[in-house]
Amino acid sequence: MSKTITRADLADAVYHEVGLSRRAAGDLVDSVLAEITSALTREGEVKISAFGNFTVRQKAARMGRNPKTGEAAPITPRKVLVFRPSHILKDTLNGA
Repeated sequence: MSKTITRADLADAVYHEVGLSRRAAGDLVDSVLAEITSALTREGEVKISAFGNFTVRQKAARMGRNPKTGEAAPITPRKVLVFRPSHILKDTLNGA
């Protein structure tokens, strides 16, 4: 069974690995995630070496369909976040 990793789990890992206090580890995790969010908002792309690339893409407006009723419904334009793992991460996941 898989488990979702939360901010608290990340902070706990930093606490055990680095030796910061629990509060400092939590603040560090929050700071890193805030910086990633800010960079994606500003520049639309974040590259983390040996992990992967996060990219913001713009999706155009289009007509969709309500699968329950079959009625046509407009889908508004929006931004979506795309993640592409690095080859190093892919190799690690595949046991190479």
